[in-house]
Amino acid sequence: MSANSSSKAAAIRAGLSHPVIDADGHWVEFSPVVAESLRRIGGDRAADGFKMVEGLINRILSFTDDERRARRAAQQAWWSFPTAKAIDGATALFPRLLYERLDDLGIDFAILYPTGALGIAFNPDTETRRITCRAFNTYIAEEFAPLADRMTPAAVIPMDTPQEAVAELEHAVGELGLKVVFMASLMRRPIERADAKGPQALRYACWYDTLGLDSQCNYDPVWAKCRELGVAPTFHAGSRGFGLRTSPTNFVYNHIGHFAAAGEAVCKALFLGGVTRRFPELNFAFLEGGVGWACNLYADLIGHWKKRSRGALEATNPANLNGQLLSQFAARYGGAAMAEYLRKSGGTLDTRTITRDNAPPQLDDFEACGIDRAEDIRDLFTANFYFGCEADDPINAWAFNRKFNPYGARLHALFGSDIGHFDVPDMGEVLPEAHELVENGLITPNDFRDFVFANAVRLWTAGNPGFFKGTRVEKPAAEAMSQARPA
Repeated sequence: MSANSSSKAAAIRAGLSHPVIDADGHWVEFSPVVAESLRRIGGDRAADGFKMVEGLINRILSFTDDERRARRAAQQAWWSFPTAKAIDGATALFPRLLYERLDDLGIDFAILYPTGALGIAFNPDTETRRITCRAFNTYIAEEFAPLADRMTPAAVIPMDTPQEAVAELEHAVGELGLKVVFMASLMRRPIERADAKGPQALRYACWYDTLGLDSQCNYDPVWAKCRELGVAPTFHAGSRGFGLRTSPTNFVYNHIGHFAAAGEAVCKALFLGGVTRRFPELNFAFLEGGVGWACNLYADLIGHWKKRSRGALEATNPANLNGQLLSQFAARYGGAAMAEYLRKSGGTLDTRTITRDNAPPQLDDFEACGIDRAEDIRDLFTANFYFGCEADDPINAWAFNRKFNPYGARLHALFGSDIGHFDVPDMGEVLPEAHELVENGLITPNDFRDFVFANAVRLWTAGNPGFFKGTRVEKPAAEAMSQARPA
């Protein structure tokens, strides 16, 4: 099979009046070559930091089931590289081959995220983490420069501290000119307890920092730097391997829903932490988890605001309870045991056990995002958040269904191929699978345009109007920028 053979995907693309932008493709780093390149750029520590991720996964895979049970280590993905079609495997490894095949795959422009390097931002050794991320970002800036008219890579931004993130943003975006960033999220923080020696980290206990709410650090300087540099924060971290996704034997159990759970945690924290209120110009994207969880979260936020906003809480304010009348009902309907209780209490119910009158100083959980009416949630949520969706997920249609989403909202679903990973056994089927939503009448052609093109333009040009300058899609992207986004 040649790299430029005609395909069903190419035929679908030929029938469209707009480009197709892949918002979440992948390339698979060939570790021996990439590690040596990082060694050239950042020394042995950079190479070792890169290889650590692969080594950790291989170590877990080498355990027996019993050994994983003993360690409570989650089963990892084996046979994760596409092998059925040699050209697809080669395309995953070599971005230059992907560049040649884009027309055959029906894709005009691709944003490519790494595979193994997604883990380098979580290295627990601070200095190694920083050196590795810096060397990797330098490497991809060099490697992808000749391909810039059809694809762009995502820089890896460590987020252990705001200072670390700002420094790498300045390097990767400000100095190297990279336009897309993957930001680490769900940062693992140790839980400490105090004893005679002072605070001591518990050996295995940890919590996960969601960056926007109750965080160990104030990440506003990071969002401010993103706004300054014109780059949209995108999150591609998962939750496989902790929480309820720690099966030592079943990878599928650990994998299903883990991107969605990670995306929801950070999205919810950014919203309730008021980040979209303080940085209304900044877009955020959560990749590979689909949009179903986001539609559910959006509806849940509205439902909870109607019950838990400051005004709504008056329905459960203990001060509003008529204790005398409640005691009368208790005497009439409470039965023998309640009658005995009332005899001993002097005929009055102690309501503290049922009203839980121990409220925190801040009563309004929505205070930081300044919600005055339910429609404010629609405006803050739908304007700033974007959701990466794999092509074969029929739930993608939910994002465009104004009848289902409260207040007639549409969510920003992004087409992401996930090429290069086991999720895509045949790269040529990605665009046809996505187009089935139109063929089956689940979304309109205009919805499809937003899905595979316009939403991606909105995401990345809001802060950087020149994002697509000099690319294959420069002219249609400029036209899309001039059009109002759907309400």
